[in-house]
Amino acid sequence: MEFNHYSVMLRETVEYLNIRPDGIYLDGTLGGGGHAREICGRLKDGHLYGIDQDDAAIAAAGQRLADFSEKVTLIRSNYRNARAALRDQGVEQVHGIVLDLGVSSYQLDTQERGFSYRFDSPLDMRMDRRQSLTARDIVNGYSETELFHIIRDYGEDSFAKNIAKHIVSAREREPIETTGQLNEIIRAAIPAKMRQNGHPSKRTFQAIRIECNQELEVLREALEDLIALLAPGGRLCIITFHSLEDRIVKTAFKKAENPCTCPPEFPVCVCGKQSLGSVVTRKPVLPGREELEENSRSKSAKLRVFEKK
Repeated sequence: MEFNHYSVMLRETVEYLNIRPDGIYLDGTLGGGGHAREICGRLKDGHLYGIDQDDAAIAAAGQRLADFSEKVTLIRSNYRNARAALRDQGVEQVHGIVLDLGVSSYQLDTQERGFSYRFDSPLDMRMDRRQSLTARDIVNGYSETELFHIIRDYGEDSFAKNIAKHIVSAREREPIETTGQLNEIIRAAIPAKMRQNGHPSKRTFQAIRIECNQELEVLREALEDLIALLAPGGRLCIITFHSLEDRIVKTAFKKAENPCTCPPEFPVCVCGKQSLGSVVTRKPVLPGREELEENSRSKSAKLRVFEKK
């Protein structure tokens, strides 16, 4: 299986990075290497560090970036560890960072990874196959209340309570091993007339994947470090794919721009918290019409950009 070479909002992201030919850049979610390749093509004496926790992504990106091998260092890790990983390489600051938080097309299209409701495959969903927790463990091991909270909070599904109840009832008869089994359980939990708006499993699969990979915790934890990693004038470009991620990014950028905690009635700031920079994108940048027509997976994408002081 080859990586899909399509990168969401590639042109916009690279433009917002303001790439300098001698700059140091970080792609924290390397995937198939689409953004990385575009950045490398604009570097002369600069260097790109690419991080991904998925061994298949590292292998595929290595092939895709082979022409730029002297300008690229690939690191298998999670972007939450980016600051420490770059310090190990002797790098304290970078001129730009890209995070594309979507599940890669490769992960969705590789049947045995268990990310997609389109195939009947083992319930896995691990982005880093070195971790032990899988989607199967969550579906079969979490309590009904825990499943309800995950599906409601991470999937934003109004039928979360009923889906959790159906999952627990089904697994009492036999363990739920595959995405196909889970699909059938979810379908039975949602009234027929409500199944018209997209695939009934979409939200629950998203919720289980987020829980399995701790995606929101990782994002919350990493943002401060990533902003700290930027050199003055450096930019952090983040592409999100659902409102939960977008809210976290928007809030963190706003706080970095205006960290003052003084009550609004104070005439001057006394907390001493200094602005770290400015939000470049007051509203998120959305994909253009052409991209939406070419790649349906881009339709929920939003790009936000922060520039370090």
